[in-house]
Amino acid sequence: LAPINFELYKDSHPTTYISTKVCHVGDNLDRYLMGRQFMVIFIAFCINMAGAPVGGAELWGLPQWIIDVFLVTGFAMILFTCMIGQLATQVNASHCMLDYINTYFAVFTFYTAMAIEFSGLMHVSYFIQKCVGWAAGKPIQSNEPPKSAVQAAFFWFRVVLSAVVLGFSLAVTLEGLFTGNTTMWDGVPNAVAVILFFVLMSVVGLLEGMQIAFFAVAKLKKSERGRAPFALKTCELLFRGDGHNLPGFMIGRQLCVVSCFFIIARVTSLNVEPGNGNNIFGVSDAAQTFFNMGFLGAVITTILGSITWQLVASAFPLAFLSNPLVYVFLRICLFLEATGIASGAWVLAGIHKRVAGFQRDEAYIGTAEEREAKDLGDNKEVEHALAKLPGFTSMPEALVK
Repeated sequence: LAPINFELYKDSHPTTYISTKVCHVGDNLDRYLMGRQFMVIFIAFCINMAGAPVGGAELWGLPQWIIDVFLVTGFAMILFTCMIGQLATQVNASHCMLDYINTYFAVFTFYTAMAIEFSGLMHVSYFIQKCVGWAAGKPIQSNEPPKSAVQAAFFWFRVVLSAVVLGFSLAVTLEGLFTGNTTMWDGVPNAVAVILFFVLMSVVGLLEGMQIAFFAVAKLKKSERGRAPFALKTCELLFRGDGHNLPGFMIGRQLCVVSCFFIIARVTSLNVEPGNGNNIFGVSDAAQTFFNMGFLGAVITTILGSITWQLVASAFPLAFLSNPLVYVFLRICLFLEATGIASGAWVLAGIHKRVAGFQRDEAYIGTAEEREAKDLGDNKEVEHALAKLPGFTSMPEALVK
């Protein structure tokens, strides 16, 4: 909605206008995306804590092997979250943006994400962004005037604060892993849990970076996609035929990412009973209770397992695609999508759309050509948020629309 003239919908969708009039000013969309990324991961951690089964749990008299497969491993919770909480909503929100965010809960969500970004918890990501832009030879451009001395000092103070929080989060989490004080499944050695933590963080980062790199090369000619064997194999598979493998990858990727989020939550969430003298680093019982919420793991995953990889992939997409693991995980994601295991999301989206009475945005604001004919054309100077990433110069037409 960023390029759309506010006058076209501020009367028909006043609640949507409350969010967009702020979101689409300056760099606020980037700020929202930063806070939103943390919210998504932290909510996944909270769902894991709320839905993790207790030991010896029984359900409807089902055989133990079914309980182990669907309940104990968290597989049912992963499918539930992925189809209801992500894929189904994304289907409707992609075409019915005006109706979808025309609620005060959407306004609340937007301002919560903005508050998280303002807190500075994720600000070390901006420093990483500047470093990546410098390495790519394409400094990050801002839609706002240069910061004053006070604003710059406050910005860098939050960068330092964020770096300290990240370092402390890593120290606490690793201490919990090495001492076996996390919610990791019983029987898994502490050393294996530590290794699994770093492997899963790398897998999440790889999948996050893959979607950015894929969009970045979507419009490149074959001759511009380099000569690296795996980069060429990946592009050939991704854009084969009518290009249906790209959206297929996005669905399979969502399943993989959500699965990794839940497993990381199990690996990193602390399980130390306050008051028993075993608190991490001897902190107070109140602090240990806070640690047990999984907040620290969410900080680590957001910065090191998500945003950083996205920035690197956007700056060096072809080099990123040259990694053989990218091709392997592309195959895995396409296989997951082909199984149809997440196809229920389309049914849920259809039900939700009918119940909520959603209509496509064109029903309210017309097509781009119709808007231009009314002298209310789109603001072509407004960039898509992803387009501001270094090296992200060619977006697929579907994404631009």
